Amino acid sequence: MSGLLDATNHWAGPFRSRVCLNEPLARHTTFRIGGPADFFVQVQTPDELIELVQRARHAQIPFFILGNGSNILVSDRGFRGLVIKNHCTQFSLEEMDATRARLHAQSGVMLPSLANRLARQGWTGLEWAIGVPGTVGGAIVGNAGAHGACIADTLIQVTILDAQGVVRGLPKADAAFAYRTSRFKRARGEIILHADFELRRDDPHACIARMQQYTEHRRRTQPIEPSVGSMFKNPPGDSAGRLIDAAGLKGTRVGSVEVSPVHANFFVNRGGATAGEVLQLIDLVRARVRERFGVELELEIEVIGDAI
Repeated sequence: MSGLLDATNHWAGPFRSRVCLNEPLARHTTFRIGGPADFFVQVQTPDELIELVQRARHAQIPFFILGNGSNILVSDRGFRGLVIKNHCTQFSLEEMDATRARLHAQSGVMLPSLANRLARQGWTGLEWAIGVPGTVGGAIVGNAGAHGACIADTLIQVTILDAQGVVRGLPKADAAFAYRTSRFKRARGEIILHADFELRRDDPHACIARMQQYTEHRRRTQPIEPSVGSMFKNPPGDSAGRLIDAAGLKGTRVGSVEVSPVHANFFVNRGGATAGEVLQLIDLVRARVRERFGVELELEIEVIGDAI
C-alpha cells in the first residue's frame, strides 16, 4: 500500500485526494465481476479527463477509461494501473431549424436517460437506446445499436484527445464504423471527449410509444440478472443467441455464471461469479457452436485487465 501511495504522490497532482487505491471494479461493472484497480479516479469534466490522461501518459501508467461498465469483462486480478471513471455528463441541444437539432453530448452521458429526455421533447433518433446501459463514449467505441439502429446513424462528429495529446474533431466518415466496432475500438490511444448528433423533430407521443415498445421487448426477451449484455456478435445472416440455443446450451453453467434461459446470448451472474468462470463458459459455448454449425462466434465484449 505504501508503494501505491508513493506512486500517487508522484503523478496525481490535483487529483491526489480523489485517488482510490485498490478499488474493486466489480462495483463498477454491470456484470458485478472484476478485481481491484491500483488507482481509481472519477472525473467530472472533459478538461479533467484530458489532464488526467496526460498525467498518466507522462508517468507511463497504463490506464483505462470506464463508462457505465457494460460490455466489458474485468479480470479477477483487476487492472494494474489507473481506471478513470468518466462522469462527464453534460449535454445541450441547439435547434437548427423547425425540423432538425444538433445534440452536443459529453462522452460520459448515459444513453437511456438521454434518449428518454429527448424523445419526450419530440426529438427522434435515439429511442433505440432506451434499454442500452452504456454511455455516449462507450456506444461510439462499440457502435452500439438495437432494433435496427445504431449510434453511427445520427452521429455528425466526435471530438477526441489523440495519442499525441492534441484535441481534434473527427467527422463520422473518419470513425470507420462497422458492425459493433469503430476505429476507437482498434486505436485505444484516442480518447472520446464529446460528440455531436443530428436529431429530427417528431411527435413526442410517437417517440414515447417507440421507447415503450422497445422497453417491453427488452423485458420479455432479456434477463434481469447482472450480465455483460450481448456476449457474442451476431454472425452474418444469423444470430448468436439462436445458434447457442440450437446447440442446447441455455441454462449451461460454469460455477456461478450461466447461459441465460431467457436469452442464450446473455451470460448471467448467479452470485459470486468470477471472470475465470465466464471465460471457461465462453470457450465451452464457442466450441459447441463450432462443432454443431461450423460457426466461429466472435466476442462483442472486451476483456480488461491482467491475464487470468
